[in-house]
Amino acid sequence: MNLPNKLTVIRVIMVPIFLVFLTVGPLIDLLGDTAARIIAAAIFAIASFTDMLDGKIARKYGLVTDFGKFMDPLADKLLVFGALLGIVCYSHLQGMSSLFVTLFTWTAFIVMFRELAVTSMRLVIAGKSGKVIAAQWSGKVKTVTQMLGIIICMVEPIWSGYYGAPYLSYIAMAAITFMTLYSGIEYMIAYFPLMDPNK
Repeated sequence: MNLPNKLTVIRVIMVPIFLVFLTVGPLIDLLGDTAARIIAAAIFAIASFTDMLDGKIARKYGLVTDFGKFMDPLADKLLVFGALLGIVCYSHLQGMSSLFVTLFTWTAFIVMFRELAVTSMRLVIAGKSGKVIAAQWSGKVKTVTQMLGIIICMVEPIWSGYYGAPYLSYIAMAAITFMTLYSGIEYMIAYFPLMDPNK
């Protein structure tokens, strides 16, 4: 259990913690809407930082392990999926506009579909040929866009309730959707030919 693996495990543990602040109504009422959002966003931001940190440490010091190869992408998906579902739940609890809830639900669906599709394709190709699909630049930009966009969607309603509609959140959703689709299509074009439909 080296340092990168410990960071990965910590990231997994942090997911249900920030979800508590987004989805447990009595706790939100106790802390107040603003405090609950800020705490949840802060925990998510720290967890997102460990995503970047554990990979850099593992590659720099030669600490790549089978456990890390398995848990790191799983922790990433758990972090993003948990945040997406948590925001949808929180939006319902707080009675946010139907437009926000609808658009964010579709954004969440697109992100989940892309991640599951690309992960499944990677598994098939790796199992058949042993070829490991390296992360593309668009995949890295997609991840950063998702992390920043999720944080914006968590915290912007704190002040948009006073100043109008959450326009930054709408822009963030558009950016997340665009980069998610772009990177997903790029992966499919590059690697789908490696999968033989007859086998």
